[in-house]
Amino acid sequence: MTVAVEYYVLLSMAMFCIGLFGVLTRRNALLFLMSVELMLNAANVNLIAFAFYHGNLTGQVFALFTMALAAAEVAVGLGIILVLYRNFRDVDVTVPTTMRW
Repeated sequence: MTVAVEYYVLLSMAMFCIGLFGVLTRRNALLFLMSVELMLNAANVNLIAFAFYHGNLTGQVFALFTMALAAAEVAVGLGIILVLYRNFRDVDVTVPTTMRW
């Protein structure tokens, strides 16, 4: 018994909407980073579901590249968060606006 593609699309849409809500409403940099990761995983669910539906591996290869991109994004993002915390003693993303000239 297989699951229809529509259910995967609905799951992906729900994950993406939750991630988008987190990006738009949160001020904590860690929660912001987690929301972006959730949005990338929603895209991966879509890529893999449609690759399975069409019977080729193209979507799975793109999902692997997306996971590599997400790992690099987390590494850079955590570095930025550590510098943010070291300079401002807070991980609020609205605080560094004082660094503008």
